[in-house]
Amino acid sequence: MNFRQGAVREEPEINLIPLIDLFLVIIIFLMVTTTYSRFTELQINLPTADATKAQQRPQEIDIGVSATGTYSIDGKTTTAHAPEDLAQLLTQAKAGKTDPMVVIVADAQSTHQSVVTVMEAASLAHLAQITFSAQTSK
Repeated sequence: MNFRQGAVREEPEINLIPLIDLFLVIIIFLMVTTTYSRFTELQINLPTADATKAQQRPQEIDIGVSATGTYSIDGKTTTAHAPEDLAQLLTQAKAGKTDPMVVIVADAQSTHQSVVTVMEAASLAHLAQITFSAQTSK
């Protein structure tokens, strides 16, 4: 019993418009309900320094590094360039001082290797406190 003998069968079609509407509603829902996490910001208050000249302290050993790579220890120029030789001079300079601080005063044009050599010599001389001196701009 075929009641539809002459009727042409239509192919079923998927209607995409309701599907797109559904996706838009889902996107809007997700955007509204999503909580955005804020990264905490670290607020840093940097210290300020006065431009007053620091007083010479007796527990310091000043090491100057010139642009040409020559060293001076407490104002006395030396011809030593090896870390071992500088360590001997630093050991002599720390005689009579209890746990002195090494202050490296390097020229802006001096090489990094010259400064590293001074730091290595301080380590060989068992001087643990090392700091750098900087010039203030006027």
